[in-house]
Parts: sequence; C-alpha cells; structure tokens
Amino acid sequence: MKIIFLSAVLAALLLTNSVADNGSLVEKTVLCRYQLSRMHQSNDPLHGKTLEMIVTALVDHFGWKELGQIIRINCFNSNPSIKSSLTFLRKTPWARKKVEDLYISILDRP
Repeated sequence: MKIIFLSAVLAALLLTNSVADNGSLVEKTVLCRYQLSRMHQSNDPLHGKTLEMIVTALVDHFGWKELGQIIRINCFNSNPSIKSSLTFLRKTPWARKKVEDLYISILDRP
C-alpha cells in the first residue's frame, strides 16, 4: 500500500513539474492535489453507501416479498422493516454479504 501511495505522490509531483514554467505555485499545487484525489478514488461499488441505503434500494427495486424469496432470511419475510433488517444484517456477516452481493448485481444491470 505504501508503494502505491508513493507512486501516486511521485506521479503527481512529476505532473506538477511538467506544468508550464510560467504557472504559479498555487496553480501547480491545485493541479497536484486534484491528480492525487483522482488517483485515490475507490473502484468499490459499495464505497460511500450505508447499509441502510443498500437495503432501501433493494426494497425499492424488488419489494419485501421478492427480496425475501431471493435472500431467505426472516427479517425480509416475517414482519419486515428497514430497522429490523439493519439490526440483523449488522450482526450477521453472511447475510450482509448476500445483501451486498445482490445490490452489486443490480448495479451491473442496464
């Protein structure tokens, strides 16, 4: 991880130094920070998504009944609610993984 970060810093510094010589130090610094932020953007489709956002999106997409048929867990089938689902999913890693995988699969669909 340190090597990747150092490579990103080195690339940004090289890019900064390649700016025209008449560019100001402020312009070079802004460009360097912009390039660093772009290099560290996550490719993880779950990045920035809360579990509540994921469950809500799945319920909106499938509805409780179909969601309960796809992922057979009681919190989706027996008196389902967002709150009870979140409580269960936060305590049960295998169920959370199934929910996250289903969410990723609907993101990949056109």
